[in-house]
Amino acid sequence: MTIHTLDTGLFKLDGGAMFGVVPKSMWQKLNPADENNMCTWAMRCLLVEDGNRLVLVDNGIGDKQDQKFRGHFYLHGDDTLEKSLRQKGFTSADITDVFLTHLHFDHCGGSVLRTPDGKLQLAFPNATYWSNQAHWDWAVTPNPREKASFLKENILPIQESGHLQFVDPAAGVPDALPSFREIIFADGHTEKMMLPLLRYKDRTVVFMADLLPSAGHVPLPYVMAYDMRPLVTMDEKEQVLRRAADENWVLVLEHDSRVECCTVQHTEKGVRVAETFRLDEL
Repeated sequence: MTIHTLDTGLFKLDGGAMFGVVPKSMWQKLNPADENNMCTWAMRCLLVEDGNRLVLVDNGIGDKQDQKFRGHFYLHGDDTLEKSLRQKGFTSADITDVFLTHLHFDHCGGSVLRTPDGKLQLAFPNATYWSNQAHWDWAVTPNPREKASFLKENILPIQESGHLQFVDPAAGVPDALPSFREIIFADGHTEKMMLPLLRYKDRTVVFMADLLPSAGHVPLPYVMAYDMRPLVTMDEKEQVLRRAADENWVLVLEHDSRVECCTVQHTEKGVRVAETFRLDEL
């Protein structure tokens, strides 16, 4: 098995929204803001080669939204998902499985393309798309606070295509995803977000999605204002970080524009970052 990280571009989000109740005087040291209080974030994905399976974990924001939408998020950078795939020797047609940690637009927007005549079609025509029933239902009938993050054009075409499959939390990892040792379910950020855990080069590697968006979010109070249940996030983050420190996990960070991976350690102040590195340095 070989695992790659893929960069799909950069975007900006409000620093206060990303760090919640933590004051700017503290978080700006970790991720400096521009004159509009916006910080730069990555949209990093994971690509898993395992036998005849090529699994893509999340796929960024995509490029089908209009200029007004894109302008809200200051999309920039030279990387795209297609470009990053080509650099690894693959195309979208090679992907066998798309594993969606959750259905917020910056994680699943690349799932669906808009053709020149305005039609929507799957970006990965040969892939099975994986979600879970509880999160899918949450996304297609969204609450008012989260509605802007769940865009129907990113979600409904997947089901309509017949390519959608659900992970059953009670049944464990599906047989079709043998590279995953475990799937961690988290309910703080959104309902039933899924974090894949893999065994790679004698290390445990976990794709952290929005449970830990960046290395700067390791301290427990550093929780996004976007989270639906922030106290639940803190509890879930504490449990995962404790396991990560005890077992020296490699944490792949989806949104950190500077740090791709980190390990964590126990300290007198709680769990803190130990080392930072690139996945290909393992």
